Amino acid sequence: MTTLLIVDGANVVGSVPDGWWKDRRGAAERLRDRLARHAAKGVEGLPGPVEIVLVVEGAAKGVAPVPGVRVDEAPGSGDDRIVELAAGARGAAGECVVVTADRELRERVSAVGARTVGPRTVYG
Repeated sequence: MTTLLIVDGANVVGSVPDGWWKDRRGAAERLRDRLARHAAKGVEGLPGPVEIVLVVEGAAKGVAPVPGVRVDEAPGSGDDRIVELAAGARGAAGECVVVTADRELRERVSAVGARTVGPRTVYG
């Protein structure tokens, strides 16, 4: 049973003050590369393998997928797309977990059956 790990790219990138605001796409690419290392082994509290979807929006669009990480470009709101993906995962064989620190998004995805974890889960 594989866990679907949906990552709120904008929120997770914004949780680390490393100059991400100067190059949002580059910051999303660095996050994608960090996430790829977790695909097979999993992350804290979520043993691997995990299916990872990185949701990007706005200036972060154009990030290519890599083995282990699918990149989903939100056509509008990244939060709306994350809720849509989480709702679509309901009833799938594995668990759906959303990585975000956004309180409102946490409530929205919990309402459709997803569990949430904070950005430290992927940066730890």
